[in-house]
Amino acid sequence: MAGTTDQIKGKAKQAAGDLTGDEELRQEGKADELTGKVKEAAEDVKDAVSGALDSVKDKLKK
Repeated sequence: MAGTTDQIKGKAKQAAGDLTGDEELRQEGKADELTGKVKEAAEDVKDAVSGALDSVKDKLKK
């Protein structure tokens, strides 16, 4: 969820920067959007590892 929030915030900053001609704000928005994408990717990896560990635990119990 935090990753999505950062991406939305980043897109809004980029749009505001484009409208006002504020390059610094636009770049800040790009950084926020990228941060959000990284957070989402990390969460996906965490979920995959957790699922794999649960699968191994289930096999060991049998």
